[in-house]
Amino acid sequence: MRIKGFKLEEYFAKYEFNVEYSLCSSDCESFSVDELLTLEKTSLEYLKKVWLGYTESLGNPILREEISKLYSNINAEEVIVFSGAEEAIYIFMNVLLNKGDHIIVQYPAYQSLYEIANAIGCKVTKWVMDDENQWELDFQFLEANIIPSTKCIVVNFPHNPTGYLPKRDDHEKIIKLAKKNNIYVLSDEVYKFLEYDGVERLPSACDLYERGISIGVMSKSFGLAGLRIGWLATKDKALFKEIASFKNYTTICNSALSEFFAILALRNRNKIINRNLEIINDNLNLLDEFFNKYNNIFKWVKPKAGSIAFPRLLIDISVEAFCLNLLKKKSVLLMPSTNYDYGDHHFRIGFGRKNMPEALKKLEDFLKENY
Repeated sequence: MRIKGFKLEEYFAKYEFNVEYSLCSSDCESFSVDELLTLEKTSLEYLKKVWLGYTESLGNPILREEISKLYSNINAEEVIVFSGAEEAIYIFMNVLLNKGDHIIVQYPAYQSLYEIANAIGCKVTKWVMDDENQWELDFQFLEANIIPSTKCIVVNFPHNPTGYLPKRDDHEKIIKLAKKNNIYVLSDEVYKFLEYDGVERLPSACDLYERGISIGVMSKSFGLAGLRIGWLATKDKALFKEIASFKNYTTICNSALSEFFAILALRNRNKIINRNLEIINDNLNLLDEFFNKYNNIFKWVKPKAGSIAFPRLLIDISVEAFCLNLLKKKSVLLMPSTNYDYGDHHFRIGFGRKNMPEALKKLEDFLKENY
């Protein structure tokens, strides 16, 4: 496979650990080992007994059971654990798709959700979202672009990078179209549980449709990116078997320590999610005030869920130059839309971390000094 460079990840690799503030991080505030261990009185005792040999390829059975509790119609045997969501996406694409297949991808998107298919030789149709339409999806476009070779519709709710979340009726339209045409639905659900109004939370694709595949991870909503634990859930037994087989050519199995901490976190998921939502809500209030104050410089569509948003830069300067100038002068990192191959006007801003108010103050100082 010949695959293009991963622009977003290469940008992070270059700058993320060399700046004072990351104002575009996609994850929530993380935890120390000590903080996790305090969630249960006996956790340290059990940690000392963790065996550091090979683990089960499909994932620790206890972990798979805890993950299955995140769904309404999935059991532990329908969950496979990976080293992050990226591995799950990579293996799914390689197992399902062949050269000449067609997929439709909600766009902008995390690059692996379409680039792996490109590298396989698939035809990729981008289902483009626009802030002029409040990031709402065009369902007539989706229906019109389904062709006999369409194999999969790829969606991401809550959405990276816009924070968009469709209404339940609209989400059902996607599932109904997929069922009607016998098409797979790959649903990236890594920001699930970060809906600002829990009533708006969508059901998972794997709960609604046998050809629905849901991807989750400990990195985003749970703020535990360092564990490198993700998963895939589906009721499609044949597909599941092929994915499990392919994993033998990638990581084979997961880290025993990471699985231990993932189990601990999932058992206490309400505490973790509630803490992260509190940080997000406080920061989002600050962002609302900030973007209303500087509405001559930015167009702001308030997100509906998650810890990131995708404002538009209105002034006559390339967003890439704007971001690099901010980086140079204030040591604050924003993610330009060029790294999503989505023009040169938007940028990703992250607000899931405790130090966001400090970073936002640095951005405001930059605007006062330069614009």
